[in-house]
Amino acid sequence: MALPSFTQHLSMLEKFGLVKSRKTGRVRTYTLAPQPLRAAESWMTDRRKLWECRLDQLDAYLLTMKENVDDGEE
Repeated sequence: MALPSFTQHLSMLEKFGLVKSRKTGRVRTYTLAPQPLRAAESWMTDRRKLWECRLDQLDAYLLTMKENVDDGEE
């Protein structure tokens, strides 16, 4: 990856608060900002639980439908 592209990516990450930078002389040091990542992880975990529950319900429903068809019921 070329340096200008890499710098652009870091700038976007900093803009959205995912990294912080500090400049000392000609050297710029970046560090991760964990709090926004924790918020995103929490949101994704909530969505995952919701969809796992929904998919489990769908699976149970489809198994019931299959059993009814196998038993000759519809």
